[in-house]
Amino acid sequence: MAYLCSKLPLETGTLVLVNLTGKVKDTNEPLETTVEEDAKALGIYDPSRRYEPRLISVGEGWVIPGIDEALKQASVGEKVSIDIPPEKAFGQRDAAKVKLIPLRKFGEKAREISVGDEVEYEGRVGVVRFIGSGRVQVDFNHRLAGRVLTYTIEVVKKLEEPLEKVLLLTKRWINVDQKKIVASIEDKAVKIQLPEETYLFEGLQISKKGISRDIFKYLPEIEKVIFVEEYRSEKKKEEKPQEPEASQKVEAQETKRLR
Repeated sequence: MAYLCSKLPLETGTLVLVNLTGKVKDTNEPLETTVEEDAKALGIYDPSRRYEPRLISVGEGWVIPGIDEALKQASVGEKVSIDIPPEKAFGQRDAAKVKLIPLRKFGEKAREISVGDEVEYEGRVGVVRFIGSGRVQVDFNHRLAGRVLTYTIEVVKKLEEPLEKVLLLTKRWINVDQKKIVASIEDKAVKIQLPEETYLFEGLQISKKGISRDIFKYLPEIEKVIFVEEYRSEKKKEEKPQEPEASQKVEAQETKRLR
């Protein structure tokens, strides 16, 4: 599909839909993609997920700094490839973040730990690099620390319509098909009806708070956000009519009993 290319730079806080494909530069290890064809080509295709452009607010930390900077210079409809150095991705490796920890500190789980496992210690998550002499070497660096990343970026669309912003900001917090979200704007109020399948989602109330906060930020004219929950009664199963033969047998039995 072709998109018109606008040469105007994108300002901080602009909501855009972006296609991204990322790899580690020196190994070509695939990291992520929003494009189905790229996922298949990279061998990471997942038939259970939806491949679609990602909603990003330009320059506001929704993505790593290197991508944010590229988006500020990008134009709608333009596809660019960039190399992102560690300092604008996940940082340089820090030797101080590699710790030797007594195995006993992991309690009952100590027997199950092996090299390559992710473990949590004092609120941090790291990867086990070595086990020996009753101690565990844990690397708390991000797994992509020190790596140069390569990303292909395409700004598919700049969002302008208020209702479209509402729908996509809602979907950002609650991962459902956008077609299942019903929204309207009237008298400085937004009304949102989520599909019934989301009503028992873990953290739903936190998500609603996040949706409201985003709507107030990106649509400053809005003064109120209303969430609607709708429940419908299940239709009673229609009673199946008795088969003629069965009905006749019952009637015959009743007649015989009354004689």
